[in-house]
Amino acid sequence: MTVRDRLGEVRHVFIPGKGYPVEETAARELLPALRPGASIRRSGGRTAALEKSAICLAVADEAWISRLSRDGLKVPEDREWIYIHFEAGGPAHLISSQPSFLFTAVRYLLEDLMEMDPAELRHRFREISFSVEKSTFDLALTQYARIMRKFDRERYIREYARLGFTHIEVNALATPFPYEQGVPGEFYSDFYTYCPALDQFVDSRLNRGLYPREYLEANLARLKENARLATKYGLVPGLLCFEPRSVPETLFQKYPTLRGARVDHPFRSFKPRYSLSLVHPLARRHYAEMMSNLMAEVPELEFMAIWSNDSGSGFEHTKSLYVGRNGGAYMIREWKNDEEIARSAAANIARFYRLLRDAAAKINPRFRVITRLESFYGERRHLWPELKDRIDVEINSLLVSGWENNYPHPEYPDIQVLGSAYHNRLRDREKKAVTELEARGSRSYFYHFFNSHGNHEPLLGIPFPWLVHEKLRACTKLGIRTLAHMGGLQPPDKVPYAVNQEIFREFQLDAGLSVDKMVSKIARRYAGDHFAGDLVKGWRLIERSIRRFVPMSLYSGFGSVWNRLLVRPLVPDILKIPEEERAYYEKVMVSPVHNPNKVDLARDVLFELITKDYARRAYRRIDAGAMKPLRAAIDLFTKKKVEAGRAGDEKARSVFADQACRAQALWGLYETLRNTAVWIYAVHEYMETWDRGVKARCRALLDDMIGREIDNSRRLIRLWRDAPVEWMFVSDFGETPFIHGENFPELLEKRISLMKKHRRDKPSIDPEFMFRVKDDPYK
Repeated sequence: MTVRDRLGEVRHVFIPGKGYPVEETAARELLPALRPGASIRRSGGRTAALEKSAICLAVADEAWISRLSRDGLKVPEDREWIYIHFEAGGPAHLISSQPSFLFTAVRYLLEDLMEMDPAELRHRFREISFSVEKSTFDLALTQYARIMRKFDRERYIREYARLGFTHIEVNALATPFPYEQGVPGEFYSDFYTYCPALDQFVDSRLNRGLYPREYLEANLARLKENARLATKYGLVPGLLCFEPRSVPETLFQKYPTLRGARVDHPFRSFKPRYSLSLVHPLARRHYAEMMSNLMAEVPELEFMAIWSNDSGSGFEHTKSLYVGRNGGAYMIREWKNDEEIARSAAANIARFYRLLRDAAAKINPRFRVITRLESFYGERRHLWPELKDRIDVEINSLLVSGWENNYPHPEYPDIQVLGSAYHNRLRDREKKAVTELEARGSRSYFYHFFNSHGNHEPLLGIPFPWLVHEKLRACTKLGIRTLAHMGGLQPPDKVPYAVNQEIFREFQLDAGLSVDKMVSKIARRYAGDHFAGDLVKGWRLIERSIRRFVPMSLYSGFGSVWNRLLVRPLVPDILKIPEEERAYYEKVMVSPVHNPNKVDLARDVLFELITKDYARRAYRRIDAGAMKPLRAAIDLFTKKKVEAGRAGDEKARSVFADQACRAQALWGLYETLRNTAVWIYAVHEYMETWDRGVKARCRALLDDMIGREIDNSRRLIRLWRDAPVEWMFVSDFGETPFIHGENFPELLEKRISLMKKHRRDKPSIDPEFMFRVKDDPYK
């Protein structure tokens, strides 16, 4: 007899009479595997005696732990767990230590254990590797890809529970665009579309009427529905906000003495934006009231992650504010030294965190506040001791004080990384800081990246399972049990073969299983025994390409979309293209009118993204190591798709067709990034040298690059037209600065036309571009 046979005899699923929503959700998930007509029944007590043809599902409480202990079982004390027990001739039990893992346990039973002998599942504890796995900056659910077409929110949240996540962020705008008002020519208001602040959901007596009631109600309804779905599947809902965020100027017209720090970016923003002065008691009461109002509406909220000093937010007198240390009238007087200012700024930050934590804890005592430290490099020494008592931190590394990269690229030791899939290890010294925080009642959530964000946005479903496993293994090696996954999941309705997140699921349930066994197990599930080896081989080829690729600054993360790299023409002199012909992509760039990036791919505002020497090294390494294995993967998947089709194996044919498309999409992105490196090197080298031979080589390099990019654009158009799968994020509301729209192939056609037309232009960059002024009165 198998577990499948045994479940087929079960007549009733018993769940506690008064319990968690996930207990009923899990029971309903199990019903199709039981005897036809099986029903859900609620027991009087959580550990009530059951009939033989029954199974009990429950989240463990003290009574359950006592019962298991009385039965002589050693219940794990320092790890979360699931308990599976099939009694010979008696009822079965499926118990989890936390609500987050009950749905995980049911799916584990249904997907992994059905062909086992029930006798092997007597009193089995399965320890969970990570007690907390929270989502952070979830592109699809809450951030700028929430407008992706045909997105199934419930299925997406369900997948979090299936994989073994515990916490998810739920605050998202209900509208495609934020309410923030901008001015012509700037790019700033769109930044308010992500990490929406508290005042986008509720108000207080201080700001009532600033935002339309219908706008707040719609946003709150979206948040509440996301929270409801989270708790339905046992997940802990929480918030990710930029705070303290700027407020409309009309509030300062009424309360001028509440003006705090200027928090906008003076290059990207054409009007000053200010947050409230948190030193003022009215501002603190305002935030406490908003937090209380939100908790009254959604009492199950259990955390608030706060990002700051970016995207229209910031704390007074902190060093990393874009306009420098500044603030309201109250925090510190003028002519104090940097150390005194930093100490006062840190105290102000910490007081704000405690204010929110304490206001929320009146309704939910478990509430935690989570911060990032990178923006507080000027205040780090003073802020660090204040991280205690449920004030946590989420980080890439605790060994840096700011944004500096401090870990080597897996393939190129001379390149340093921080975050992304390339950040696949942790130094032993991280543990000391983790232990210090734990001793103070705080947690450190280490970032990991197994999907698009930080790696290859806007693509979906790119496999690199060994890199994923290496970061998880690095965390467990240091005893780190609390993680934060950056960027959200691959939506299961669009990416049916999401091997990276399946690796997380396998690791969460069995960290002792080798990565190769995990990968093979997943491949057999996707492609069957006969073709599993070929699927693994293709994944290895793609990962080899990824490991040998050279990161291209922000372009390798979100910048390829934000700066419209895939649809803008790569030509030797961008300004030779008339302004009206550039408008199709410039109008949606994350860029103000005078951004040097419009004419120089090496720069963005005042940042030098990529040096000429780095660009040269990058494209040569990409040519030498990255593209050949990727081409081999495309060829292998295409060949196996045909073989599986001829064999009548639709299961294998489907997965190979899917993976071939995703490998081709990665080729398209990598080719554009490679060609961007060529552009940066060749255009800058041409302009800097007086050597005619060097200039000629640069012209030839650019001509070859443009030819390759024209071919690449054509391949992307064909992939868009012919692919049977969704291989990139696509908006349901037209393109925005953060996500492409359904006009993507039309924009590629325009790109091709412009590259053909301007292919032979002389390489040039106007070094004074950012100083250009429309209707210049001196010309």
